[in-house]
Amino acid sequence: MDLDRFLPLLIGLLLGAWTLVAAWAVLSARAREKRTENQLRSARRLARMIEESPALPLLVRSDGRIEASPRLAQWLGIDAVPQYLSELDGEGRGLPKDKLDELTEAVRRCQKTAVPFRMVVTPEGSTRSLALRGHLADPQVSPGGAALVWIFDFSDSETELSRLREEAARAQGDFHALVSLIEAAPMPMWFRRPDGELQLVNSAYVAAVGAESAEKVVAGGVELIEAADGVTPAQVARQAVAKGAPIERIVQTTIAGQRRALRVSDLPLGEDGIAGYAVDIEDMEEMSRSFRAFRDAQRAMLDQLSAGVAQFDAKKRLAFANQPFQRLFRLSARSLKDPPAFERLLDAARDVGRVPEVRDFPAWRREKGAWFSTGDTHEEAWSLADGTHLRIVAQPLPDGGLLLIVEDRTEQLRLSAIRDTMLRTRTATFDSLFESIAVFAPDGRMQTWNRRFAADWGLDSEFLDTHPHVESLLKKIASRLKRPVEAETVGNVVRAATLDRTQKGGRIALADGRILEFAGVPLPDGNGLLAVLDITASQKAEDALRESNAALIEADAIKTRFLANMSYELRNPLNSIGGFAEMLEAGLGGDLSESGKDYVGSILEASAQLGEHIDSLLDLSQSEAGMLPLKKEDIDVMPFVRGVVEERAVRIGKAGLTLDLQANGLIRTLSADRRRLARAIGHLVDNAIAASPRGSRILVQVSRRKAGDADLVRILVQDQGKGMDGRSLARALEGMKVSADGKSVERRQGLGLPLARQLVEAHGGTLKLVSEPGKGTSAIIELP
Repeated sequence: MDLDRFLPLLIGLLLGAWTLVAAWAVLSARAREKRTENQLRSARRLARMIEESPALPLLVRSDGRIEASPRLAQWLGIDAVPQYLSELDGEGRGLPKDKLDELTEAVRRCQKTAVPFRMVVTPEGSTRSLALRGHLADPQVSPGGAALVWIFDFSDSETELSRLREEAARAQGDFHALVSLIEAAPMPMWFRRPDGELQLVNSAYVAAVGAESAEKVVAGGVELIEAADGVTPAQVARQAVAKGAPIERIVQTTIAGQRRALRVSDLPLGEDGIAGYAVDIEDMEEMSRSFRAFRDAQRAMLDQLSAGVAQFDAKKRLAFANQPFQRLFRLSARSLKDPPAFERLLDAARDVGRVPEVRDFPAWRREKGAWFSTGDTHEEAWSLADGTHLRIVAQPLPDGGLLLIVEDRTEQLRLSAIRDTMLRTRTATFDSLFESIAVFAPDGRMQTWNRRFAADWGLDSEFLDTHPHVESLLKKIASRLKRPVEAETVGNVVRAATLDRTQKGGRIALADGRILEFAGVPLPDGNGLLAVLDITASQKAEDALRESNAALIEADAIKTRFLANMSYELRNPLNSIGGFAEMLEAGLGGDLSESGKDYVGSILEASAQLGEHIDSLLDLSQSEAGMLPLKKEDIDVMPFVRGVVEERAVRIGKAGLTLDLQANGLIRTLSADRRRLARAIGHLVDNAIAASPRGSRILVQVSRRKAGDADLVRILVQDQGKGMDGRSLARALEGMKVSADGKSVERRQGLGLPLARQLVEAHGGTLKLVSEPGKGTSAIIELP
């Protein structure tokens, strides 16, 4: 009964408790829902703040998956955020390949070592600049070792920074350029502090003061400019600051051991200091001194001229007048102390009669005064009352002045009159000559001629007075020639003299039998002179002489043939005489007495000399006739010459002479006729022996000489005899000598030198004699 009575109460309590629990649950749920809504609202606000923030997060998990805001895809220029980090590059979009590889490596290193990293990237095809800062993500954000990368867009900051960097770089470059310009300036430049002490100098300043560096110059306060009148350069700089205006002055200083003039400027720069520079004007000063010296030298030179020269300035006052001008216009020294004006000078010249007499002198003076304002040169001739003739040249100057040149032509006019007289005298002289003379101008026209010219060519005066052309003249004289076509040779001579400026000549035969020789001579004035001479008589004499010469040549040939034919006839008896004498000497005819042996020896010696003369005569005759036979062979020159000299050792010893045989250098072999070349050298040695006084020396020297491409063998035979002059040398080579009375020339007894010359020339060589009276004679043979 009690349970039934308490059951409704218990159920009511349970229901009330349940109601309370339900109410609490409802209230709790509502509180949690409100709290959740607040958290969602806060999350959305935070997500929106992150979306709107300048930094976007990029979560990279350990497997390479990524989480990021869609806004990052816009920054990277791709359509959507990919699932993996390796997919952030695209075709021309996203991250560059190298930057993506660098980011992947940095993320991997951060995930393993928790080392943060920073990067700056620029997406492909974009000007956006992105800064990446990565670190290991908090486990609450992403467990498992993910990397969180914050991406910042600092494009605007980068642009501003780039602009500032460019401006800074430009300013720095301008500063360096300015410093380099100041440093490279050829003039010394410096900068002073407001107190006047040096703060900066350039290299030109350092070089000028001879210091080692700019630092030492500034530290030592080395001044370029010396103190003047007790005022130092620093004090001058402070004066410029006090005045607030630049100070410029010209001072003298010593640079590199030379005294130089400098234009120094101090420029105040407000409170910053004072700038200064120095310009070397020594060259300008030197040029100014040179100009003054040139002007003085020019005026001194003008004083030496025969023409008068005067210079007037822009104010028409006389600035300079040389001595001839002063003499011509009779200017006094007092008038030059106060230089007169141009019009006053003309007035003074009129008073002394140095201007021409004119009717209206004031108008004439104004006309001459107008020379200053015209730009043309004026030239006039003044005839003075005393017979003086002046040539006046007025040249306006660029500065408004006038240069007046006065030349006294009185003497020239007198010489011109004398010249006319001389021309008339020349014409009279031409007419008196035995030669025919005509002068032609370069255009071929005849200018002047004499009467003999007309007579020799048979020309009338009326035709010559027309000053005919050379072609017309040739047509006239062609009919008077033996061969009319030869008239063109006269024209060629005239053209060569007038146009080619060369001298030519020729001969021509006339139809009447006369022979004329003509020559064209260029004259200094550009004309040509044709001189014609009748050589009919001399030509006849020349023909006669030519016939006589031909007869002499034929006689000489007959003589040569006679000597050649008689050589056999002369040699046979001589050989017989020599043979029998040798037999007698050998005792085949019986014993001989001592005197007989002497006679036989004399016979042998005489026969040998006669044989040598016969050979020489035969060789000379054959050489002159051009029929000398040569049997050439290779000869070793030095032994060959030594053999020739040793054959005459006995004669050299008897004459009391000394022989000096020399060889200079390596001597090549020589192709020659041994016998005939030995005879030529022997004759030269014989002549040296005969010409040398007792006790003297004979030099025989063999050497080589280069003459262009030819290699010559040179043989020198030199004595110390009396020597010969030039005329005697020429005659000696021709076999001639001066007679005892000194009035004629006769044939030498010996044939040595002519024969030696003929034999050497037959070998293609030359023989030359060099001698002076009292210095001996040198015979030089040169063989190819």
